[in-house]
Amino acid sequence: MDNRVEVREFLITRREKLTPEQVGLPAGTNRRVKGLRRSEVATLAGVSVEYYTRIERGAISGASPEVLDSLAKALRLDDAERAHLFDLAHAANPVARPPRKRPSKCWSPHPALQWALDAVTTGPAFVRNGRMDLLAVNPLARAFYSELYDMPGQPPNIARHAFLDDRAQVFYPDWDAFADVTVAILRTEAARDPHNKELHDLIGELSTRSDEFRRRWGAHNVRHHGSGFKTFHHPVVGEMTLAYEGMQMEAEPGLTVTIYTAEPGSDSAERMALLASWAASELSEMRAQETTSESGPTRT
Repeated sequence: MDNRVEVREFLITRREKLTPEQVGLPAGTNRRVKGLRRSEVATLAGVSVEYYTRIERGAISGASPEVLDSLAKALRLDDAERAHLFDLAHAANPVARPPRKRPSKCWSPHPALQWALDAVTTGPAFVRNGRMDLLAVNPLARAFYSELYDMPGQPPNIARHAFLDDRAQVFYPDWDAFADVTVAILRTEAARDPHNKELHDLIGELSTRSDEFRRRWGAHNVRHHGSGFKTFHHPVVGEMTLAYEGMQMEAEPGLTVTIYTAEPGSDSAERMALLASWAASELSEMRAQETTSESGPTRT
């Protein structure tokens, strides 16, 4: 895969974030570049300026793990950025690693997995892929993400909702931070799974239709997304601050199970219980309508 542009822009943006003072080098005068010079990165990494220049221009194929690790240390990359650099190197040299196995387009959860999701009754639980499609949900997640299910196209997608649905600005009170995280997740996945056509199609759609997405995509930020807290404003029950835990599925590489939960006894927990009640009534009404439809009109 020819990913030289991705490599070049990632390394340049990481280099521009550092100052000589941060890495223990004299600042000097008449600096014409933002951040570190290529020669300074090369010195810190213990490689020649010529070799680093070739790598920064995209010729990363064949770079040894030791060189990549030295570059990561020189550029002060965090764990997610370091993994991203290695993913870019692997993508440039596919012989070193076979294409990643992905769930098929018609993937559906095993009954046992759906039972496990449904067993979570106090918060949303769902399975998503690296594209941020919702592939399996419990009833609370279906109610929680009701706006995603209102949008055209299937499966419902968190990123598409965030950037193409005006309601997302209300649903995510700190929309800017959520947008940053969303793009960083997609950027990380694009390097980890460079042959995923559906993912690239989504990135192309969002880049075409959203200036906010396109600007963030150009920043080349990446991150690992495992646990933390988020605040939401649900259209039915209002604001909730929830803890979340994301777990990779060993049996299905590329898929993540995420569970949201509110602090026991908190206002958010009360609102989540209210959402569960609302979801149950909506489900009951839907089933009643289906039963009426199947039985046909009543004869008089």
